[in-house]
Amino acid sequence: MEDFRESNLKSQEEETGSGGGHQVSPSLFLQLPSNQTLRFRGKKAAAWEAAWEGASVPIEDPYGLVPEMLLEEGENRRLLKEMPLCLEEKRKLRMLQKQAIKQLSGWQLWRIEKSKTLHRLQSQASIAISSAKLWRGTLHHIEGHFGTGIQSYFNFLRFLILLNFVASLLVVGFVIAPNAAFEALQLNWTSQVNSSLVKALCQKYNPIPQGLVSYFSYIMDLLSGKGFIEQTYLFYGYYSNMAVRFVNFAYDIPLAYLLTTFFYLLFCLAWIVQRSVLCLKQSLVSEDTSLASYSNKVFAGWDFSLMQDNMVQLKHKSIRYELRMDLEEASFRKHQAELTTSQRVSLYVLRSLINILVLVFLGVSFYCIYLAVSYSQEKIGKADSPDKSQYLLELLLAYLPSAVITAANLLVPMIFQFLVPLEKYPLSFQIKITLLRNVVLRFASLIVVLVTLWGQITCNGNPQNSKCHNCGYNNHLHPCWETSVGQEMYKLVIFDLVITLLVILLVEFPRKMLVTYWPSCLLLKWWGEQEFMVPDNVLGLVYGQTLCWTGALFCPLLSVLNTIKYIAVFYMKKLSLYANCRPAECTFRASSSNSFFLLILLLGFTISCVPALYSIFVLPPSKACGPFRDQSTMWNVVSHAVSELPAGAQDFLRFVGSVAFSAPLFLLLSVFMFYLKALANSYSSRIKSLKGQLCLEGQDKFFLVKQISELSQ
Repeated sequence: MEDFRESNLKSQEEETGSGGGHQVSPSLFLQLPSNQTLRFRGKKAAAWEAAWEGASVPIEDPYGLVPEMLLEEGENRRLLKEMPLCLEEKRKLRMLQKQAIKQLSGWQLWRIEKSKTLHRLQSQASIAISSAKLWRGTLHHIEGHFGTGIQSYFNFLRFLILLNFVASLLVVGFVIAPNAAFEALQLNWTSQVNSSLVKALCQKYNPIPQGLVSYFSYIMDLLSGKGFIEQTYLFYGYYSNMAVRFVNFAYDIPLAYLLTTFFYLLFCLAWIVQRSVLCLKQSLVSEDTSLASYSNKVFAGWDFSLMQDNMVQLKHKSIRYELRMDLEEASFRKHQAELTTSQRVSLYVLRSLINILVLVFLGVSFYCIYLAVSYSQEKIGKADSPDKSQYLLELLLAYLPSAVITAANLLVPMIFQFLVPLEKYPLSFQIKITLLRNVVLRFASLIVVLVTLWGQITCNGNPQNSKCHNCGYNNHLHPCWETSVGQEMYKLVIFDLVITLLVILLVEFPRKMLVTYWPSCLLLKWWGEQEFMVPDNVLGLVYGQTLCWTGALFCPLLSVLNTIKYIAVFYMKKLSLYANCRPAECTFRASSSNSFFLLILLLGFTISCVPALYSIFVLPPSKACGPFRDQSTMWNVVSHAVSELPAGAQDFLRFVGSVAFSAPLFLLLSVFMFYLKALANSYSSRIKSLKGQLCLEGQDKFFLVKQISELSQ
């Protein structure tokens, strides 16, 4: 015991040197694992290490190892606060800094003052921007009452509103505003129609109703997208295929229409990818519970922004649910390891049968959607149908596909929710597989609608059909097929908003009233209040945004309508949250939900780009309407615009589109991809080694505690 104390005192004296005292040398702290990981944190680690070295310099030596970063006034305060130093050492650094500043020249002092002013302006600008964020106070209020899980839904909704708003500015600025200005100023239009390519039979298109029009028909047209609203900037068929020529400049409407749609989709993709990368980084850091999953939930899982007692109790239940989920998963893995071969086979057979049953329900839903779209288009396409005078029946026919899709999205997930416990998966995997099936149902329903429409437009891919022989598409049923597709997306967006409003008014609000004023009823008590399910609500937002992207080429103002719709949804969901709902006990954490929902949004974006690309490069445009009525494909407008450029620009663009440019670019991208892959593997191995080091440090702590307990006896 005495030998141990003597050796310890000797080591302390050697480390403190002639200064004496019991101060621990900074070099000892630099060897700690928590400080060794600072090398992966960028400049901050270098500043910390330099600060340790600078702290050991006597005050009388102003030319010591004072870090240059600390001489920059914009960084010194933040770095000193974040340094793992005691107050005495921070005071020494501050004094060293002041003494070092006195020795600087006038030019260096001017640089420091300039840097100080710039950092002050940046901080004030960042404060002003953060205070000007949309619904900042509302989101903080939701976070305080319902936690970060439900706040993540409203953050995601705000992101979609901003995304649609900026995209709306792009469409309005380059397509709508120029067309409206040219028409108002009555400038000279130059037609681009090639009469040899257009047949008179294919130009029969007159959506404006003839004769006396009743007031109810205007409401019908507004809801279905037909009639007077079809001849507005909302739909593709209203735009002309002309160019306005100025002195040395020509504004080509078809080219602007196509390029604006392209850059609109590219802008959405870039913003979503950028946000996905940030959220994925946060989720990888926060969701890594391989070392201390239980201790993180117990000691670091509390949400200190909660204010109400019932929200505190729900947070208690949420943490208890997560712990129960972890324990059940551990028990499930232990039970799976103890299963016999016959039990495993029977379990796999049961899961296979349930998956077959799920596929059957999905197939039935898709077939019903196919029948609804086919029947609706055929009945509406008949001009002499007696149903034209029956406005209500016509409205029901117009919204029949939307109603069938909504019914499938409401009923089939309930069946999935009933079947998934029978498969005996862990609780976390039950949530994931249910969400996956719901995503497949929603996106596949949209795919079925598009495939059905495309089959009718292209005569099921048979151009020799009598209906498609003259024009290359079915001009009898769809004289302006782009507008028909845009109308279908328009109706789906409107119906989605109407259903959201009806669910709040006719389901959630009466349920809240019944549970509140008849609490003695056992059935109502078992039913309970409406839970605010974050995954289901976000899937509805992703579905609506996918509809907007799908109709972007055929209904340019759909992004504006979607912005207005999501603003209305924000206030409706906020009202329903406070008045009718309670947070779900089984919720996602905000970090995991943000990254997961953005990945689903990227999947919806990919699905929505397929019909746009197919329409641009493959299908012949309508010859009776739209800005591309004189072209064999929409992409010919770009080829024609390139042919009018100077010879140097043409050669450059041809080189960019040639194999001589594409092959080296592909090789460079492949090398860059392999480099990133190798970098990711090196980071992964480093993370694994650090995890192993943490485990060893934990064992060292147990050993030291054991030694202390033995020595204390």
